[in-house]
Amino acid sequence: MTEQMEQQAPTKKARVITLPEAKEILSRIDPEKADQIQKRTIDYLAKFSKTDADKARTLRKKLSDECGLTAEEAAELVNIMPKTLEELRVFTSGWRKLIPAATTEKIIKLLTA
Repeated sequence: MTEQMEQQAPTKKARVITLPEAKEILSRIDPEKADQIQKRTIDYLAKFSKTDADKARTLRKKLSDECGLTAEEAAELVNIMPKTLEELRVFTSGWRKLIPAATTEKIIKLLTA
């Protein structure tokens, strides 16, 4: 029976989004109908989103296409928006991969434009 249920259950594909994109999605919820978790999440997103959703999508795509970052890495940088190479290195060191100096400079240029 469990196998049948698993086969019938629709699968959803996960996608990586940034904080501004999440804010845009949750802004469609009527505040009167939002539960406590949704309200707290909306409040968090309002405080910590550093750009608008359209710019976040564009930046995420450019970082992936032009700088060779994964969707997760690009989203992380758009969420934080580091402004200096030193700030950027904090994140890239956690990824455990070597990023050429020219690429890191391009990333900063894209994020600060």
